[in-house]
Amino acid sequence: MTRASQTLEPAYFDAKYASEPDPWKFASSSYEREKYRITTAALPKSRYASALEIGCSIGVLTKSLAPRCNSLLAIDAAIAPLNEARRRCAEFSSVRFEQMFVPEQWPDGAFDLIILSEVVYYLHAKDVARLASRVTKALAQEGNVVLVHWTGETDYPLTGDEASELFINLMDQTACVVRRDRYRAFRLDVLIR
Repeated sequence: MTRASQTLEPAYFDAKYASEPDPWKFASSSYEREKYRITTAALPKSRYASALEIGCSIGVLTKSLAPRCNSLLAIDAAIAPLNEARRRCAEFSSVRFEQMFVPEQWPDGAFDLIILSEVVYYLHAKDVARLASRVTKALAQEGNVVLVHWTGETDYPLTGDEASELFINLMDQTACVVRRDRYRAFRLDVLIR
């Protein structure tokens, strides 16, 4: 399998969602259901004042995070999944959605929870460095970063392990790893500032 040599651009995701409303089966796969259950159970705090979910897609994880956040900003590079995410999470007035391509674009504000679930491996290493810099500036004191990545083969610029390890190493001066778990098909890492 040939891997992409550059960060995957928004057009890649637009094409995925144009051919299938849920191309990764976030709403129907048992893998995704179990991963989301484990992700929310791994959150170190029971409640967060201000959270950021990067790459929210159709909002399945967003809906699980919303009850634990006073304010949750969910962003994605593609507009089609954001429309579905808004519909899925309509009951939560505390959730906002914005179209943004990270790390090129970044929201204002500080966050005590930043979720990077299956997104860092879409970036080239130089953009992972830019992402880590953005997260460093936006992460509140004692804030958490949660990384979740599939560990199988991909054609993305990085594997799940490469993406996670690179990001963690880049965050070394800002945050420390408090949880590092491997499951059958994914890894979960939790950092605290």
